[in-house]
Formats: sequence, C-alpha cells, structure tokens
Amino acid sequence: MDVPSSWDALRKQARKIEAQLDEQMHSYRRLVSTKALSKSDGSETDLEAGIDLLLRQLQQVNAQMQAWVSSGGSEMVSHTLTRHQEILQDLTQEFYRHRSSLRAKQEHASLLEDFREFDRTRLDLEDGYGSEQSLIKEHMGINRNTAQMDGVISQAQATLGTLVFQRSTFGGINSKLSNVASRLPTVNTILAAIKRKKSMDTIILSLVAAVCTFLIFIYWITK
Repeated sequence: MDVPSSWDALRKQARKIEAQLDEQMHSYRRLVSTKALSKSDGSETDLEAGIDLLLRQLQQVNAQMQAWVSSGGSEMVSHTLTRHQEILQDLTQEFYRHRSSLRAKQEHASLLEDFREFDRTRLDLEDGYGSEQSLIKEHMGINRNTAQMDGVISQAQATLGTLVFQRSTFGGINSKLSNVASRLPTVNTILAAIKRKKSMDTIILSLVAAVCTFLIFIYWITK
C-alpha cells in the first residue's frame, strides 16, 4: 500500500478501505447467518483473512493520520481523525464478535454431529447384538427339535425291534403248532384261529415298520 503524502490523500485512503470493509463485513454477516448451524468447511477462511488485512491497513492509515494531527493539525482535522478511529474500532469489534460467535456455533454443530454419529454407531451395534441373539435362539430351537425327533425315532426303533422279536417268537410257536396239528387233527380249528390272529399281527407289524421307515426318511431329509 502506497503511503499518501497529504491529509486529503490519507482521508481518501481511509474512506476507500472503510468502504471495502463495509462490503466485506456484509458478506461475512451473511456467511455467519448461513453457516452457523453447520461444521466449518473452510469457506469463511479467505473472507476472514481479507477482512483482517483491511483492518490492519486501516489501522496503519489511522496511525499516519494521527502523526499528521500531532504535527500541528487543526481541531477539525482532529475530529476527522477521531471519527475514523471510531469506525475502525467499531468494525474491529464487530468482526471479532461475529467470528467468535461463528466459531462457537460451528463447534456446537461439530459436537452435535459427533454425538449423532456415536448414537448411530451404538444403534448399529445394538442391532447387530440383537441379530446375534436371534440366531442363537434359533439355533437352540433347532437343537431342541432335533433332540425331540431323535427321541421319537429311538422309540420307533425300539418298538420295531420288539415287534420283530414277537414275530420271530410267533414263527417258532407256529412251527410247533403245525407239528402238533399233523399229529392231532382235532386242533385244526384252533390253529386256523391262531393263523388269522397271526395274519392280523403281521399286517400291524408291517404298518408299524412302514411308519418307522417313513419317519427315519423324513428325519434324514430335514436334518
């Protein structure tokens, strides 16, 4: 920045910088109002740097005006300098106030976003834990059903073994009765009744064996 050589040049320089500051501060106020509820994205950095530079330049011009007044300026010149110093002070205070407010609100927004992210993570972990518990319960239910099915099949196999043993016993009795019948024709009627009973037992045994076989087949398919 060139150093003005007269009071009028200093005043023109001060007014020019003040006008630039007014424009920059207007943009900064608008940015603060739109960015207050979001985390910092760096867009305000350039604007803040520009305002800070203009404030330092205006401070330098005011210092030169102060030196001019101190060298013997009139009372009117002194009042003009006081007015420019008040403008510099007001702009500086307003800039620092808006910047502090923006930083505080952005920090609050950042903390709020971090809390929300933490809450989302916690919910995801709880959902994962709930899914794991559901899988464990489902696995336990399958194990209980499998144990019950094993019990049913074991009972069916035991029943099948008993019926097979009874069938072999009835076969031996039938052989002995046939020998007796060949010697004692008078017992043919009794033997016929026994054969009918045997036929009924054979049918029942066949049905039970078929049911047990079907249950075993279904169990191995679904296991």
